[in-house]
Amino acid sequence: MTLLDISMPLRPGMPVYAGNPPYERRVTHVLGKDGAPCNQSSFSFGAHCGTHVDAPRHFEADGYATDRVPLDHLVGPARVVHVPEADFVDLAHLEELDWTGVERVLFRTRNSEHWKAGGGFDPKYCYLSGPAARFLAAKKMKLVGIDALGVEQFGVKDFVTHHALLRHGITVLEGLCLADVAPGDYTLFCGMLRVEGGDGAPARALLLKP
Repeated sequence: MTLLDISMPLRPGMPVYAGNPPYERRVTHVLGKDGAPCNQSSFSFGAHCGTHVDAPRHFEADGYATDRVPLDHLVGPARVVHVPEADFVDLAHLEELDWTGVERVLFRTRNSEHWKAGGGFDPKYCYLSGPAARFLAAKKMKLVGIDALGVEQFGVKDFVTHHALLRHGITVLEGLCLADVAPGDYTLFCGMLRVEGGDGAPARALLLKP
């Protein structure tokens, strides 16, 4: 078995979505200093920092929160689809594929190479179009993931992609790192934090390949 970590490391200076709080780690205790018996630190960052899950509450007033995300959305067979060079994942990219039995899909785009090269936030990231999102909703996906910090085009005001997915109870997984992951079928293990009443939560995402 091959186990792949597809999560974005939490670190100072890491890329965050424009306008979101930066990641900060503050050391509160140093082992042996001032009598401290251990090392200890505190964290400060946004709910949508790095690899994270969007719950329906993120955009839907009556949507359920992160602590209500069904566990079977987060664990199970997942297909990695590679869409290289495109500015966005559109309906045409999806219609030519066989979706038989697929319930979770992760999109690998040029964003992953950008993260691998150490790039910062780029507002021209590759995203998922509204028609593509509606197509996936019609396919009754449980989870849709992408290697962008946002599944939506940067700067839009209508948020059609988020609404198309979250309104149908589809879990959105953003901020993936898929540069070294070949297209194909895997088992996804996504351990998101159980944030009561939350709109989003950080996650550790792993893929298992037989």
